[in-house]
Amino acid sequence: MRTIKEIKHDYRFTEEDEQRLAGMRPLMEEHAEEVMNTLNDWIMGTKGAAQFFTEESRKKHVFDTQREWFQELFSGVYDNRHYERLIRIGSTHVKHNVDAHYMHRAVNLIKNSCIGILQRQDDDTAAITDRIISVSKILDISLDVITTSYIEEEIKTYSPVYKVRSSLITFSERFSQATNLLLVLALIGLTIGVVWLFAQDVMHLVSGDVERGIISALGSMLLLWLMIELMNTEISHLKGGKFHISVFVGVALVTMIRETMIATLKHEKPEAIYYLIAAILVIGFVFWIVTKAEERQK
Repeated sequence: MRTIKEIKHDYRFTEEDEQRLAGMRPLMEEHAEEVMNTLNDWIMGTKGAAQFFTEESRKKHVFDTQREWFQELFSGVYDNRHYERLIRIGSTHVKHNVDAHYMHRAVNLIKNSCIGILQRQDDDTAAITDRIISVSKILDISLDVITTSYIEEEIKTYSPVYKVRSSLITFSERFSQATNLLLVLALIGLTIGVVWLFAQDVMHLVSGDVERGIISALGSMLLLWLMIELMNTEISHLKGGKFHISVFVGVALVTMIRETMIATLKHEKPEAIYYLIAAILVIGFVFWIVTKAEERQK
């Protein structure tokens, strides 16, 4: 199964699309009742709807869930959580034997309703066209992900090997999520440790050891800044963003800078300081190369 990042890339779904959709949220929330009524009237007129909605509570739950999904289309955030929600929607429809044809028609109705709302707005034609394109993209992406559940279920029916593969992938994904959770917790613990180290360095400064306190505090501040960057990188990765190797090279670079500062403070032998400076130059050059490579990939 493709990742949300790959799917967004295939549809050329950019940050501009995300911002555009987020900007449309107030308008679409204002017309949500209109769109949902169009969809629900069609659903109640389809074959089998009366048999499925035997209970009023089930009908209310389904319609409320549809409204939540519609409003989420204009949240501006389309990360792994959004992707997993779409997968669950598809799995639920497969579980209740809802034909994929109905999903396509439902999304088509919503798209037409949204286009009609946008075309009624008194705005620049180019801006309206861009909004329509963005709405079409997010609806196509949603339909793509949801219908993936239908395809996988069909393959499972005819392929025992796929069942084993699917189970293995599911286990691997859950294990990866658990590992990411442990990593985040470890980063939080290390960040707290660096804060404590910084506090100790400040205490040296207050106690009168000004030279040692300033240099040590600066080194601790660099480490704290790096821990924050590592946390932001991991959070971005969990949301489906790119994994930046430059952050880890930066950790090595800042560590060497801190070691050089401390060695200078302790008046170490010149040879040891020369080695540290050489290491800083090498790691700095590697950091520059990696940063440039990541910029080209954006």
